[in-house]
Amino acid sequence: MPRIGFVALVSALALVAIAVTASAQQPVSREVDIVDLRVGQRVLVDDGSCPAGQIKQVVGAQLKQNGVARTRSCVPRLAKK
Repeated sequence: MPRIGFVALVSALALVAIAVTASAQQPVSREVDIVDLRVGQRVLVDDGSCPAGQIKQVVGAQLKQNGVARTRSCVPRLAKK
């Protein structure tokens, strides 16, 4: 019986990891749609401001007195599977 519990735990953790990865890859259409950005968090923004084949990446860079400072850069788009 203990083995079934272990398999269930590993399966549940794998599903959570897949869900987190999938949600992290969904770009938003406008940068103003990003609320409560945390330090180190990366969000893709598909607003057309980057050259073809690239997408804007917004990163919570540093904690400031008035919130989290953001950095922006264009990064290559990942191929859709």
